[in-house]
Amino acid sequence: MPLPLTTVLRASWRTFGLVLALSGSALAADWPGYGGTANELHYSPLDAITPATVGRLRPTWSTTLDVPRANSEPLEVDGIVYVAAGLSIVQAFDARSGKRLWRYDPEVGKVSGLKLRLSWGVRGMAYADGRVYVGTQDGRLIGIDAQTGKPVWSVQTTEGPDDGRYITGAPRTFNGKVLIGHGGADFSPVRGYVTCYDAATGKQLWRFYTVPGNPAKGFEDETQAKAAKTWSGEWWKYGGGGTVWNAMTFDAELNRVYLGTGNGAPWNWKLRNPAGGDALFLASIVALDADTGQYQWHYQQNPNEAWDYNATADIPIATLTINGRQRKVLMQAPKNGFYYVIDRETGKLISAEKLGKVTWAERIDIPSGRPVERADIRYQHGLTEMWPGNLGLHNWPPMSFSPQSGLVYIPTLESGGLFGDEGVDPRTWQHTPGAFNSALGPQYGEGVAPTAKTELLAWDPVRQQRVWSVPTPTPWNGGTLATAGGLVFQGHIDGTLNAYDALTGQKVWSYAVGNAVLGAPISYSVGKQQYIAVISAPPAGALAVLDGANSYGWRYRDHPARLLTFALDGKARLPALPKPGSEKPIIDPSFKVDVALAGEGAIVYYNCLACHGSNGISMGSAPDLRASAIVLSDTAFKAVVHEGTLVARGMPAYGELSDHQLLALRHYLRSEANRAPK
Repeated sequence: MPLPLTTVLRASWRTFGLVLALSGSALAADWPGYGGTANELHYSPLDAITPATVGRLRPTWSTTLDVPRANSEPLEVDGIVYVAAGLSIVQAFDARSGKRLWRYDPEVGKVSGLKLRLSWGVRGMAYADGRVYVGTQDGRLIGIDAQTGKPVWSVQTTEGPDDGRYITGAPRTFNGKVLIGHGGADFSPVRGYVTCYDAATGKQLWRFYTVPGNPAKGFEDETQAKAAKTWSGEWWKYGGGGTVWNAMTFDAELNRVYLGTGNGAPWNWKLRNPAGGDALFLASIVALDADTGQYQWHYQQNPNEAWDYNATADIPIATLTINGRQRKVLMQAPKNGFYYVIDRETGKLISAEKLGKVTWAERIDIPSGRPVERADIRYQHGLTEMWPGNLGLHNWPPMSFSPQSGLVYIPTLESGGLFGDEGVDPRTWQHTPGAFNSALGPQYGEGVAPTAKTELLAWDPVRQQRVWSVPTPTPWNGGTLATAGGLVFQGHIDGTLNAYDALTGQKVWSYAVGNAVLGAPISYSVGKQQYIAVISAPPAGALAVLDGANSYGWRYRDHPARLLTFALDGKARLPALPKPGSEKPIIDPSFKVDVALAGEGAIVYYNCLACHGSNGISMGSAPDLRASAIVLSDTAFKAVVHEGTLVARGMPAYGELSDHQLLALRHYLRSEANRAPK
């Protein structure tokens, strides 16, 4: 009887995986960068853990990280696990025992000022030549001695404390260099750029701007001058955007780096580019010479981007056989819902197909590479409904690519959104410091379900078609890890770490860890043992606006961020955490809520939403203010919110709030506490 096809494929893949492991990097057993290796595949060539053995996967050790907001990804090199989490606090642990070797705190809370308000936590770091590198919320890039935890050098990569730029993404290292971008365009008039530094000294080597600046000041190079011809009006007064806050990939074969650029700042194109034009390099993949930063080519996914359709999702590179020919490609599943395969030598589009429900474009025209857009998507005639909404069909949680299966594994969500700018006058609009930089009308986002469903999707990038998918808990899902053992690992918001058969999508293992698992897992080996490591922590940041994000019952003090490691036949047990469940709000009959004041406070609470949750119901990454005794005390509340007594723990100061606004905010929070189910 012939063997089943899956058995034959699995045997051949295992052989191919062995070849990769033997002929690849000397660090194949380690995980030195955000995507594992420079090609950003989020793939491990280790194969001891398979569908047949994964049932024996058990914890080996765990540790509480003692940081706020930690949905990041660890590293491992030479038997040491490194974690950057929360306010860019870096810690090192022995990979076998879990013993903490050192802890470095860059004291972000003390120096970030207004930028601390955007602190949803750092997502990763990089390792090279005995140093680890981390970016900070206030815009520093720090090189740290990997053995001692002492900083070797530190540079300020942004232009000052008030420039609106901050870092939450992971640096990338290559050829004795370290590359870093920044975020900020969603909250400030920011012009994007990336900067390359000498990895040993921190000396700046080159900088590339992703949108052009003020023509009156001259352009940095010919590329900026050409890009300026695709803009109109006085875009530089609004910043422009195009920030590179996540995706950067080094191509050793071609000695290039590829940047995934962000959305426009502000979102509303009528302010920053009123006469139209492509607005380069928004929502683009840009290729640069790795030594000089000189422009090589670009591919723009959304000309004159206007919906937060950034191209900042990770960019894996590979060699694929397409139409019988070997092609050096890069791939991306950005927010706009298409899966792109691009020739990385030339920048020419090879193929692009919809991953799910996409209504803003009919298709992507392959010869021109441009989208065939729906006629009314730029809200010229009022509100327009579009799929995906600004959450995207795939956001920043990493996808993975397996060279064995030839498949990519994508954490997707199908969501719609409304876009419109009623009530916004482009002639008089001015950005309010710290406010959301959309320049859209008050009806933006209403009327369409924020999240319809989430899936783990296996996609064939050559045939551009779905292979399998499995539903995942809403409204968000974690990044993925593919391994040579024929598995795909993914954490879920419900508190489980899961393994799926890479061929079929069958769930073959699941472990309840007692907290949400939204950071991407990694795999490494020490001796002959293969490990899986992941960070678990309650969700944070923009998830606060999603229906159901605060329904899982994760609580700030009861469910701390933890680093978890697993191996076959592990002997440890995870320390038990309290069962999840709703916070019990404090009911204080002596506090008489003024309804009018509470209404004013609901508007002030916009400042608190991303950390403390919708309607005051925390997702678990910050205290639930309905259950906080601090809210009951005018003096204590003012000390924390107005004067900033807890900035070291990540609680920003809001010194601009008046006593009346603070009182209104307290009344709003007490009204929400009183409304809670008894």
